[in-house]
Amino acid sequence: MTTLDLSLCYDDLGFTEPPFRLTPDTDFFFPGSHHIEALHHLQFGIASGAFTMLTGEVGLGKTLLCRHLLRHPPDGVRFAYLLNPDQSYGDLLTSIYEDLTGTIPADRSLGALQRELPKLLLRLAEGGERVVVLVDEAHRLSGKVLEGLRLLSNLDTEKDKLMCLLLVGQPELEQKLAARAFRPLRQRISVRYRLQPFGYRETRDYIFHRIKKAQKVNYLRFQAGVPWLIFLLSGGVPRRINQLCDRALFGAFAHNNPVISHFLIWKASRDFLK
Repeated sequence: MTTLDLSLCYDDLGFTEPPFRLTPDTDFFFPGSHHIEALHHLQFGIASGAFTMLTGEVGLGKTLLCRHLLRHPPDGVRFAYLLNPDQSYGDLLTSIYEDLTGTIPADRSLGALQRELPKLLLRLAEGGERVVVLVDEAHRLSGKVLEGLRLLSNLDTEKDKLMCLLLVGQPELEQKLAARAFRPLRQRISVRYRLQPFGYRETRDYIFHRIKKAQKVNYLRFQAGVPWLIFLLSGGVPRRINQLCDRALFGAFAHNNPVISHFLIWKASRDFLK
């Protein structure tokens, strides 16, 4: 099915756009209790300058939380957002410098970056801006890079930290930091939060929240008990919910019937939740 055909499918079901796409679209951010708690922990970490760690299993919406935070930044905060941490320490410093300034440093050697970044952080602090380095997929950081970030986060003035570090990743990050070699870094982390899946009510509300966001005509119907079945099959994981619902939408379109049935959800689960 082509992109044009997909568009016609959603249009036929009464949607202006796909309601259950897997990309982290902040327009569809759902203020579930765990996600709001996680967001508050990140915001507190920024406000206090604390070393902060957010972890959660695959598909729970960690990247969407990061994007939401970037889209709604606190006043006076400048972000460096590192989406691909699987790189050398020098490349990581270059990425931070580029995000903060919009330019690539003329001298990209490690020594030059280690001299220039503190100067940059100090200039921004003197101008009233706080720097936040937000590392997504932080469980992929090497030990050398983690130690380098710890040393970089030591920079401060007499009263304030020059840089706040937010690490966001899968639970493997916690396991990595539990090693004795990372004890100095682990002791620096004062704000921690483990993101959890939705319960049944939030799963149900999440489904209808996304439908309402994308809906232009109220055609679609759910058979009684279908949200509960989606919760059972997905475990309350947003990515799995999206996969089940999106596949079920195609089933409804194929049957020319805007009703999401138990059978459509069960059939979708055979494709995605093996």
